[in-house]
Amino acid sequence: MPDYSNLSILIVDPNQGMRASLHNMLSMLYITKVDDAVSAGTAIRQLSKKSYDVILCEYDLGNGSGDSGQDGQQLLEDLRNNKVIAQWTIFIMLTSEGVYGRVIGAAELLPTDYILKPFTVETLSQRFGRALERRAVFLPVYQQIGQGKVKEAVAACAAAEIAQPRYAADFARLRAELLQSMGQIAAAELAYASVLQTKQIGWAQLGQARCMHLLKRHTEAQAALEALIASNPKFMAAYDLLSKVHRAQGHDEAAKHVLQDAIAISPHMVGRLRNLGEVALATGDVEGAEKAYKQVVAKAKYSEFRDPEDHLNLVRTLVTKGDANGAAGVVRDMERSLRAGPNVEVCRAFSSALVQEMNGNAEGAVAELTTALAALSEARVSNNLKLGLAQSLMSNQMDEQANTLFSALTADATSGITDAQVVALCEKAGRTDLADRYGKKVDSEVDQMVRKAAEKSRSGDLKGAVAVMQEALRRRPDNTGLWTVAVTAMLRQITDMGWDGPLAAQAAGLLKRIREDNPNHPLLAGLIAQYQAARQKYNVAPPATAAPPQPAHVESR
Repeated sequence: MPDYSNLSILIVDPNQGMRASLHNMLSMLYITKVDDAVSAGTAIRQLSKKSYDVILCEYDLGNGSGDSGQDGQQLLEDLRNNKVIAQWTIFIMLTSEGVYGRVIGAAELLPTDYILKPFTVETLSQRFGRALERRAVFLPVYQQIGQGKVKEAVAACAAAEIAQPRYAADFARLRAELLQSMGQIAAAELAYASVLQTKQIGWAQLGQARCMHLLKRHTEAQAALEALIASNPKFMAAYDLLSKVHRAQGHDEAAKHVLQDAIAISPHMVGRLRNLGEVALATGDVEGAEKAYKQVVAKAKYSEFRDPEDHLNLVRTLVTKGDANGAAGVVRDMERSLRAGPNVEVCRAFSSALVQEMNGNAEGAVAELTTALAALSEARVSNNLKLGLAQSLMSNQMDEQANTLFSALTADATSGITDAQVVALCEKAGRTDLADRYGKKVDSEVDQMVRKAAEKSRSGDLKGAVAVMQEALRRRPDNTGLWTVAVTAMLRQITDMGWDGPLAAQAAGLLKRIREDNPNHPLLAGLIAQYQAARQKYNVAPPATAAPPQPAHVESR
């Protein structure tokens, strides 16, 4: 029998008899470093202080008192999403055959393995051996990732695909995911496509669709995801991505139906319920949003990572519904059940402001909004919350504070909040004066960026010029006048400084947009010629996933 004596184990099971039985089995394998946790909460607290090689977790973590808390799948969701456990931690779910049949098809975050009860010590030993063998193969790459050596990890994955044929597909998947995390979306898409040339694997189809979505090829992504779901109706991550693709196209109603279908199959994922609440509210389905957010608050009650924004979202929904008493009750529950801190204070004050505003107490609303702003600098809350807060500031005539928050959000490239969204919000609120003032401010800033890029280009700082134009495009993505200026800067950098795949892909995308907007644009043919000349200069073949730019007359046939 293999030597497992150095393994450290955490048993997560509310049943004392089952814990004792596991201790006996582990002692037969000479494993003595064993700790117990009787619930998800106690497991998270122990894992926050100490790491373990293996977690043996009962799926049903109910304590028999009717207060079931989280199940094992929800615990794994918390551990993975909040990075409590390392990538190499072995997580084995223990479950009955009946429960396994219910959860395996719709499992969201797969554990390392499942063991069906009852089982023997020999079964436990075999599963340990299999999991440890796989961990040993992947551990060097995981360690490189942990050290921030992502490029080295990508290279190691590519080498391991050849050296470890048994795990070649797993290494290909990890390589593609790392490329995506580095922002090399086109390269990641090619990696997934390479896998799909040999076999239609669900995760590769999903990864390729995600790349299409990130590259704003939403129609292709939608078709790919619909085909994936048709062939595998329980591939839950495909539903989540499809809902995002629908929302990116402005199809909120379709996104809502996709999420509802997913929740009918797998009803316990808190993140999906949050998304459903958000999209339901966006479509005006207040009842659906209330139902979803109430489930989120109830399910998150047992999590060590409770998010006060869940309460805030429920308050927003109840206010929209006109239920002032219900909204005030949620605020009281937030004050009573959540630990004090900046995040909670922002959400509590914002929630209270919404209730005060609904009750016609403008002075009280302004006071609570001021409190929320004071706590915001120390809080770590979502950008959507900040956007909603800015909207409330605007509706309460706190224009200066709203503008400051709007500017901070749009200046942050990672926020996902665009100037167009801000202008649309102002117009929707009937504040066309604010929308006009904000739009003129952005246009002035973009004009300054174009002049700055020209100066950098003249001085020979070609990369600097491109970076400034990329920021200008982010601020005004639909400004057609920026497209040709940006492409010109990108192609000059590529021609003079060497081929840059991601930059070339961005240039090709802009050329496509110019051609679709105006196929007779006077600069289009010259820019396409420059693009093709750069490819020939560096002997770069066109990408397999998209046709190279063509002159307008070719497209008109």
